[in-house]
Amino acid sequence: MEKRVMTTGKRRRATVVAAALLSGLLTLTACGGGGDNGSDGKGGDGGSGGQSQVDRAAAKDASDARIKITPKDGADNAGINNDVKVTVSGGKLSDVTMTAVASGADVPGTLSADGTSWTPDGQLDRSAKYKITATAEDSDGRKATENSTFTTVSPDHSFLGYYTPEADTTVGVGMPVSIKFDKGIQNKKDVQSAIEVNTSGSQEVVGHWFGDQRLDFRPKEYWQAGSTVTVKLNLDGVEGSPGVKGVQSKSFSFKIGRSQVSTVDVKTKKMTVERDGKVLRTIPISAGSPENPTYNGQMVISEKFKETRMNGATVGFTDDDGKGEYDIKDVPHAMRLSTSGTFIHGNYWGADSIFGQTNTSHGCVGLNDVKGANDPKQDGAWFYEQSLLGDVVVVKNSPDKEIQPDNGLNGWNMDWNEWVAGSAV
Repeated sequence: MEKRVMTTGKRRRATVVAAALLSGLLTLTACGGGGDNGSDGKGGDGGSGGQSQVDRAAAKDASDARIKITPKDGADNAGINNDVKVTVSGGKLSDVTMTAVASGADVPGTLSADGTSWTPDGQLDRSAKYKITATAEDSDGRKATENSTFTTVSPDHSFLGYYTPEADTTVGVGMPVSIKFDKGIQNKKDVQSAIEVNTSGSQEVVGHWFGDQRLDFRPKEYWQAGSTVTVKLNLDGVEGSPGVKGVQSKSFSFKIGRSQVSTVDVKTKKMTVERDGKVLRTIPISAGSPENPTYNGQMVISEKFKETRMNGATVGFTDDDGKGEYDIKDVPHAMRLSTSGTFIHGNYWGADSIFGQTNTSHGCVGLNDVKGANDPKQDGAWFYEQSLLGDVVVVKNSPDKEIQPDNGLNGWNMDWNEWVAGSAV
């Protein structure tokens, strides 16, 4: 059983009750003996008048300090960010101890300067039981103690949002704020309203829902180069679906770097790299073959790998034996453009003559490169070093369709009116 700490007031009341019970027993014994002690039958100190006097004396001696612990004792589904607090009126807190019941580890916290409140310093764990014991003193030095044991919200009854880009990074002008929730969101308006995305570039920023687990934010045009974007996730306690609440309270920012937009012309088999409106370089490329053309559209670089493995089986290109049509374990300078597997990457296995002349890939955009990714003079290496996550690669004149806006971070392929129509606020 849980050991409870008894307050000073409770100890006094317990003593009084014990005394009253003992007095009652003595009275009954005397009555049974025929009143040989001369009792008048009114009960002496065990009577109502004597008990009232004792109660009044105990109350007069009790501390004026009144402690309140939130969450209350026995609570479950407590939030992990801002729900926990200890306050006192009529006195000051002298000691607050908070522990994780399972491990016994202390939870650090901070007492306010005036001694009237205490809060834990950091975020708590989900599905964890905690115990708080708080002691306070009034102006006469009389002590009071309170306890609370509670349990924080479980993963089954809470949701998290995983966001891109990371805090304090510098990204390209095409990088949206993309939030993926670990559970389906029914109350989209409440959740979106609890998220703020602002930019120092004074651009209007609007959110758009892709299904019930992804919410992206972007302005009408690409972010302004050099601006700063600030995101506030005020989701703690927000009900995303019945009985499922958010547990995040976080703010972060990221910086928009220079403006780099590269245009791949599948017909001419060349890519033009522009930075801040000026052409840096024109690079010969090899895009998707006529049988496996590259998507058209505006695509955002979402991942970068100096080397990575590419296996056709993972994206549906298999031989009759079920194995991938290709399996290259060391593709150099690969940058992801879509969730479905479109990359712009170095190619060392193709002859130099294909670049700028023939489209041979399974849908990716290939640049001349060498095995080992160790020659900075190669086109693949140069473009990799010049690129940021969030840079835009535009593909045009391909026989394929335009890429879907939710295939990668590619919401720029949706016109503004349609984008705004997908907002819940």
